[in-house]
Order: sequence, then C-alpha cells, then structure tokens
Amino acid sequence: MVHVVWDWNGTLFDDVEAVVAATSEIFAPYGLGPFAVDEFRAFYTRPIWVAYERLLGRKLTDGEWERLDSAWHDSYHRLMEQCALAADARQTIDALTAAGHSQSLLSMWRHEQLVPTIARLGLADAFHRVDGLRLPEQAGGHKAGLLDRHLAGLGVAAADVIMIGDSADDALAAQEAGARAVLYAGGMTGLAGLERLGVPVVTRLADAVNHI
Repeated sequence: MVHVVWDWNGTLFDDVEAVVAATSEIFAPYGLGPFAVDEFRAFYTRPIWVAYERLLGRKLTDGEWERLDSAWHDSYHRLMEQCALAADARQTIDALTAAGHSQSLLSMWRHEQLVPTIARLGLADAFHRVDGLRLPEQAGGHKAGLLDRHLAGLGVAAADVIMIGDSADDALAAQEAGARAVLYAGGMTGLAGLERLGVPVVTRLADAVNHI
C-alpha cells in the first residue's frame, strides 16, 4: 500500500478561475490583465513573487510583495466561494480508500481557511492529516521542506508516498523528499508544461489511480 499526499488548490479544489480572476484584480492598477487561464499558466511559477516579477518586467520593491499577496488573498477568498471540488475528486479519494491506501493533504493555502473549507465540502474525514501554511513568511514559496515536515508528522516513509498535484512545485517537492509524483493537468500548469517534467501526468484525477 502507498500513502497519497494530495495538493489542494488546482487539484482537488477546482479554483483555477478564481486564482486567475484574483490575479487579474490585483494587477489591474498596474494596467495589466485581465488574464485568461492559458496566459496565467504561461507565467505561473513558484515562488509566486517571481511570477509577479515576470509580469511586471522588474523586481518587486520593498513591501510590494506583501501588499500584492494580501490583496490577492482578499480577492481570492471572495471569489473562491463559487468554486467546488474537481469533478472526480470525491470518487478518486473513495477509490483509494477502498483499495486500502491512506491519504493526507498538504496545501500552500492558509491553514485557517483550508480546514473549514475542506469540512464545508464534505472531506473532513478523508485525510489522516491536513497541513496548510501556518506562518506568513511561507506564503508564495516552495512546497519542498514542508512535505518533509508533513511526512514526519504522519510517520510515513517518503519511499511509500505518491504526491498528487498540479504544478512543477509538487513534483519537485516529491523529488526532494524521495517520494514519487503524479501530476494533474487541470490546475495551475498546462499539460505541455507538466509533460516536460518526466513524471506521470493525467487529465482526470480518477486516472491517477492507475499509477498507484
């Protein structure tokens, strides 16, 4: 049996439209946007402040990242109320549980918003552990390192883990931890970008079961 670590935003939670709309809102005062999903995917990367610098064509000034990040969360928390789980998220979680695999969730979204959202969407009992960001200075950064702490909290060996996420950052975090990854092309990174990473890529979450 394996342990599956799920990503949240753009993977189980189908919120890409809200992410893009929030990004468009915070860059409107700069005369940029609105962005389409494919445009967003072209500049999206982590750390997110690097993506913002790509958009602006310059380095962020002192305090600019913090202001943009705060404004983005204000917009996102309003827009994400219209979002739902990915179409086959519950089906896939249930199939993995039925097969005897354990599951947890590691997100780069704020922990205090993540936990009640998971409960509201009926997944409170689906995971052995849920970790979001608890420290403000972690915002916008990489998942690597956080995955190590997540697995240590579970007492699970990385060799027994498959990370399912939607971005290069998920694959890199898994690689650094010594775990495997399956990537879902329905989130922050397009299919072509994911296929260059050399790990299995699926276009439906349910297909991830075939790689476990």
